[in-house]
Amino acid sequence: MNFRVNNTLIYFFGALGGLLFGYDTGVISGAILFVEQDLHLTSFTEGVVVSSILVGAMIGAAISGTLTDKLGRKKVVLAGAVIFCIGAIGSALSPNAGVLILFRIVLGLAVGSASTLVPTYLSEMAPTAARGSLSSLNQLMIVIGILLAYIINYIFSPSGDWRWMLGLAFVPGFILFFGMLFLPESPRWLLMKGREQEARQVLNHLRKGVGVEEEVRQIKETNEQEQGGWNDLMSRWVRPALWVAIGLAVFQQIIGCNTVIYYAPTTFKEVGLGNSAAILGTVGIGTVQVIMTIVATRLIDKVGRKPLLIIGSIGMALSLFVLGFMNALSGSTAAAGWTTLICLAAYICFFSISWGPVMWVMLSEIFPLSIRGLGVGVGAVVNWFANLVVSLTFPSLLSAFGISTLFIAFGVMGVLALIFVALKVNETKGRSLEQIEIDLRNRVVPGRHSAVPVKR
Repeated sequence: MNFRVNNTLIYFFGALGGLLFGYDTGVISGAILFVEQDLHLTSFTEGVVVSSILVGAMIGAAISGTLTDKLGRKKVVLAGAVIFCIGAIGSALSPNAGVLILFRIVLGLAVGSASTLVPTYLSEMAPTAARGSLSSLNQLMIVIGILLAYIINYIFSPSGDWRWMLGLAFVPGFILFFGMLFLPESPRWLLMKGREQEARQVLNHLRKGVGVEEEVRQIKETNEQEQGGWNDLMSRWVRPALWVAIGLAVFQQIIGCNTVIYYAPTTFKEVGLGNSAAILGTVGIGTVQVIMTIVATRLIDKVGRKPLLIIGSIGMALSLFVLGFMNALSGSTAAAGWTTLICLAAYICFFSISWGPVMWVMLSEIFPLSIRGLGVGVGAVVNWFANLVVSLTFPSLLSAFGISTLFIAFGVMGVLALIFVALKVNETKGRSLEQIEIDLRNRVVPGRHSAVPVKR
């Protein structure tokens, strides 16, 4: 097994599924303004078109978690790339709302699988010291995909050609498929399947021969104690990790992050901006998101996961409270529009250095190897379900209660998220995946395995 792809390209293509994830979830924010007019959508069908991708994402995340543990990370990513391409073409050619909803669900299958596979693949390929930064490439690709979607939306907004907005997702889908053909399989999955020679070759390529024997030994030791499956996921020693995964997945959504991504143009229109100005505002938001996610990749292995989550929760909650109260006082004025833009930019800054990347990084770290795909899949399904509930109800809630009340409610969720992180989340910075697993076991049977102290 000879690899001619250098490590940079391995991590790039490994994270490219995140770009499609971001593009396909973000592009609808601008496209929906024109789809609504062209296909004569009601407020309910508008919500269904936007959120239908999330139905598929839940199914994709649920299926891919189990498949990736059985078939390997690489094969399932390749299948997801094909589905991305089919969904993009089908969405662009949709003659009516029903067909569009169907192909948005198809796209969701690929988006859901990417949400589980990309962070898992990156975390298993990365060395311990840089795992947070490299795993954060997933979120960086997601926000680059969202920004790309916003730019494409703005380019096509004068013509209102939403079909090109949706159809251009085919291009990165094709690139992902082609690139993944040349990438190696995860060495941890290879060892789990008894393919030690192949795993050693991959690790020697990734690590340049440094520390490979020790890494293989640790992986093999943890493999010997595991069976894998739903019983293991629900076992007493894994349960703390499962609850942390569910909590992180739910709070990331109910703080309101995807209402900013999906409905930012709608929000800007609500406070008095026109269509083009609203879409241009989202380009600014997307640019801030990319810049701050790059900052997060530099901070996550230095500051740690838990401190970033705490800082992010505080900043996001304060931004939402200011946004809500200022709009209540100002109404639909130019001042309210600028206040909304500034507060959402601040919100995105704090989200992008904390809950955006850290949730996905931690999901890929906290589960044992034999059920990592399954565990990440459960976390992703919960995340997509919470996303679906928030996104589907946002238009109706916005109509019923107004922007001020909604964002104040999201701010309260930020306070609750802060409490959850402070009480339940343990630090994983600087620890190998095998050390994290040993710590998890030792909480149930203390002293059974050697491990360094748990950081809180």
